[in-house]
Amino acid sequence: MFKAIVSSGTLRAALDSVSVLVDECKIRLEDDGLTIRAVDPANVGMVDLSLAADAFESYETDGGIIGVNLSRLEDIAGMADSDQLVELELDEETRKLHIQFDGLEYTLALIDPDSIRQEPDLPDLDLSSEIVLEGRNVDRAVTAADMVSDHIALGVDADEEYFYVDAEGDTDDVHFELDRDDLIALSAGDAHSLFSLDYLKEMNKAIPTDAEVTVELGEEFPVKMHFDIAEGSGNVTYMLAPRIQSE
Repeated sequence: MFKAIVSSGTLRAALDSVSVLVDECKIRLEDDGLTIRAVDPANVGMVDLSLAADAFESYETDGGIIGVNLSRLEDIAGMADSDQLVELELDEETRKLHIQFDGLEYTLALIDPDSIRQEPDLPDLDLSSEIVLEGRNVDRAVTAADMVSDHIALGVDADEEYFYVDAEGDTDDVHFELDRDDLIALSAGDAHSLFSLDYLKEMNKAIPTDAEVTVELGEEFPVKMHFDIAEGSGNVTYMLAPRIQSE
């Protein structure tokens, strides 16, 4: 059993954060809210989402897992204004999801969860640096790097205590740095890793510009980025594997 009412804006923020990496996913319905964890087909990017029950106007479930086509569900939710309430109800017999808002009613066929890729384990990484910055600065860095290159280096200079972004193209380079005064917080250890910009661009689409984004970095380690959605009732964690630099 699953019945919930949620604002379209909250639903879209949750779906958008996952759909930048995958087209379909398993949604785990739990007493205290729902969770989604998925990895992209190339095993490079991962998303871990939680949306607490108090992000919903009402939320009832007796647990279970459903499989959804994210783009279809996003298209439906996108037809509602962000402040409109969307009603979701699982039909146990037909295994379809009924979606209602503003006089419209959709019936969405669900996917067999067993046919969807296995959820990844969340690796326990000991990363040397933690940076907290505004979402708008993530956007500035990604946009600037995209002008010159298809990959991006993220790093921390522990001695000088600043976070930096480098992108090197065939002819042009970009360097962007934020020191302790420009950041919300910085726990500085030496860190430097190179990443595919295509993935960061997709993740960046889902990061609100006014969000506080926590970035964890190491030396040629994956990067972890976390931020809240739904006024703090939801959380998104992205993890992106590094590109190992050849000598």
